[in-house]
Amino acid sequence: MESLLSKFTCLHCLLLLLLNATHCFSYVQTQTHTLCHADEHSFLLQFKESFTIDKSASGSPFAYPKVASWAREGDQNQSNCCSWDGVECHAESGRVIGLDLKSSCLYGSINSNSTLFRLVHLQMLDLSDNNFNSLSYLNLSHSAFSGQIPSEISKLSKLSTLVLSYNNDLELRKSIMRILVQNLTSIKQLHLSDVGIYSTVPDILVNASSLTSLKLSYCGLYGEFPVGIFHLPNLEELRLYSNTDLNGYFPTFNRTNSFKTLVVSETNFSGELPSSIGNLHSLNYFDISDCGFDSHVPSSFENLTQLSFLEMTSFHDVSAGQFLLNYLGLSDNNLQGNFPRFVANLTQLAFLYLSNNSLTGEIPKSLFHLRNLEHLNLASNDLQGEFPKSLFHLRNLELLGLSGNNLSGIVEFDEFSNLKKLKALGLSGNRLSVRVKSGSSATLPKFEILKLAECNLTEFPEFLKNQYELGALSLFSNNIHGQIPKWLWNATRETLVNLNLGSNFLTGSLPIPSQSITVYLVNDNNYSGEVSPLFCNLNYLQVLNLGNNNLSGMLPQCLGKSSSLEILYLMFNSFHGDIPPFCANKNSLKFVGLGYNQLQGMLPRSMADCIQLEFLHIGNNQISDIFPSWLGVLPVLRGLILGSNAFHGIIGKPPTDHEFPNLCIIDLSNNLFSGMLPSKYMENWNFMKYVVANEGSRYFEVTSNKNTNKYGYYLQFSYEMIIPVKGVELTYDQTPYDLRLIDFSSNRFEGEIPASIIGSLRALQLLNLSDNTLSGQIPSSLASLTALESLDLSQNKLSGMIPGNSYQGNSGLCGELLSKKCEPSESSRRPPQSSFEEDEEAGFPFEFDWYVVLPGVISGLIVGVVTGNTLADKKHEWFVETFSRRRKPTTARATRRCRT
Repeated sequence: MESLLSKFTCLHCLLLLLLNATHCFSYVQTQTHTLCHADEHSFLLQFKESFTIDKSASGSPFAYPKVASWAREGDQNQSNCCSWDGVECHAESGRVIGLDLKSSCLYGSINSNSTLFRLVHLQMLDLSDNNFNSLSYLNLSHSAFSGQIPSEISKLSKLSTLVLSYNNDLELRKSIMRILVQNLTSIKQLHLSDVGIYSTVPDILVNASSLTSLKLSYCGLYGEFPVGIFHLPNLEELRLYSNTDLNGYFPTFNRTNSFKTLVVSETNFSGELPSSIGNLHSLNYFDISDCGFDSHVPSSFENLTQLSFLEMTSFHDVSAGQFLLNYLGLSDNNLQGNFPRFVANLTQLAFLYLSNNSLTGEIPKSLFHLRNLEHLNLASNDLQGEFPKSLFHLRNLELLGLSGNNLSGIVEFDEFSNLKKLKALGLSGNRLSVRVKSGSSATLPKFEILKLAECNLTEFPEFLKNQYELGALSLFSNNIHGQIPKWLWNATRETLVNLNLGSNFLTGSLPIPSQSITVYLVNDNNYSGEVSPLFCNLNYLQVLNLGNNNLSGMLPQCLGKSSSLEILYLMFNSFHGDIPPFCANKNSLKFVGLGYNQLQGMLPRSMADCIQLEFLHIGNNQISDIFPSWLGVLPVLRGLILGSNAFHGIIGKPPTDHEFPNLCIIDLSNNLFSGMLPSKYMENWNFMKYVVANEGSRYFEVTSNKNTNKYGYYLQFSYEMIIPVKGVELTYDQTPYDLRLIDFSSNRFEGEIPASIIGSLRALQLLNLSDNTLSGQIPSSLASLTALESLDLSQNKLSGMIPGNSYQGNSGLCGELLSKKCEPSESSRRPPQSSFEEDEEAGFPFEFDWYVVLPGVISGLIVGVVTGNTLADKKHEWFVETFSRRRKPTTARATRRCRT
């Protein structure tokens, strides 16, 4: 049976029922032969007694009080509620499924504790043409409503509580919200989280003086948040979580502010934390994580002695004073050095999150005196020393995260039997060796999340046989050989959603996971054979990584029809045949990696329907097609890698001026394109025109939050790129978010370089136009590309003089064009070379094949000119060391690492 409100397709219909409107449902015939249940009999009578009968409450001439005939059990003829006027029961179960009380002269209010909401089998409800104008409480959260919230809701003028949260297909126009706030003069609690508002916050909210609680999380708000809302006299709770385009700042708080809960996390709030923050003496719950606040915490912060929940990021001098904290979230801050001493004083602490900082040294023994700890997450720091066995004294632990540190030693896994409540355990990425004794399976806790990557395991731990609640398992990068045992699938058939077995030595044919799987990572193993079409039956599969195996055959055509798949990584195998028609149905694809295979044919035109696609990598195959201009409509496509195929033809003009609006990376190298450079397309690449500030630590990636039975986990999949630079292939294990790249090398492009257009792409870092037949002058506008790290124009027909000021600031450079001459070398005494092998020491003619690197520096454009593939450029070396690793072009295979 469906819930009370799941049958409503729009909120408008229900509101009309509450506002004396015409009825929306037909009359329901009662079932006289079915006996009702005693609990529902009681619920209906209590619902009746919450109203008075008033003939003026209904406008219909046929109105009459239907509930007047409802009687208690003493009346033999009326004790069966299934025979009552307006009540319908299920013919077999006897449960109340319909309630038709239209035009029933009901006057009163439906309160939050109304027994109406306990009729959980109700499928049809008609309350039209009654009078509920005294309604003071309306909670329709989590009700699957959709469409626009109607203006009629503002006529419920006596509402003090309105909760419409978590109806994520529901929208509220700014004009309706303004009327709502204006008419609901007694509103105290306004909860609209996860309702699509998509506007600025109406200024009229600063006049809602009765407000005590305002929740506007996940509403798509933008613009400047009205600072006057912080000064509403009765406001105790403000939640603005996850409105990423909402700007704002904290005002000066005075002692009359009554805030108990203040949440602005994942917004664009910025500025300083005012010293007056210490005036919020009643503040109990404070979350300012993932904002843009300055990193300094004022000393007055220690006055917030009532805090029980604190979460903040990007601060470096946090001290928790004498707080009565139950929850402390300081992950992703700039905490450095030894473990914070103040933590040992937080005796009430149950949840401690210090992951993704730069903490060093050993985990202090004082931490293990906090016997109330339930969650302890210290992952992704640089903590050292032996694995602390004192952890086993924390008997209340449910979550323990130590992954990504520098802990060492042997972990006797059977000791975790002491932590009976433990559900989530992460030991990945240390220098630990996990030792599993046979026979310990029965006494170990039942895990939901277990991360044992890089723990020197040589086989699948036997205790997994009894882990029937396991939702996420990572055994990435161990030394496990052979095949996945059948008992692992049997034990986790109904629960396992995330499995990471990448970078082991697994062999045989590719196993098909259980139906529950959403993330399946078996990359960097030795699997062989074909991909079974049965993978298409995995209806919940979101991430599939089979990269860097020995798989072959044709890709299943049905694979492109998956509606759940977000990430498909099949690179570095031996697949052949045509690419399946991706996105022929509803889809969620964000990343498609098919590079380094032997795929043939044309690029499927259906990919133009992959509207969520961010990155497409089909490089190093045998695709024969024209330039895929039809992909230009994809609104979020950021990376397009088509290099080393057989694409051909002239790239003409784009059909509109809005093609590839978010493109940052394009690789067309080693194809057969001809004609002029695609300047009209390049004009549209606005993301290559503006340098993105403060993006140095971000990467192209797909992230998602998954849930097991109780605990969530975070999946991060970074885009890998392989870029040929100076004859060496560079692999970016994580592609920097601010990377801007154009590689048109090794084609048949001709004509001039479009000077004004190329000069406008100021964010470009790598530009490769080598090995074409480009002619004309080298554009002086290249000097505008101050972000450029590498430029290759070799093997063309270009001409012109390199500006002298281009060399400034490089004292080690020498040559004919410089005042400093180079010393004779062995190479300069070789016999004269042909005109196609111009010696780099012999001087530069005005027209020649050449190779240039123009790294951007403060003083302007610095140029180093060489022939061949040699280059001594410190800036370029810094770029390579910072963002990439060298790769041999013929033998290297990709390593796809998902954070565990």
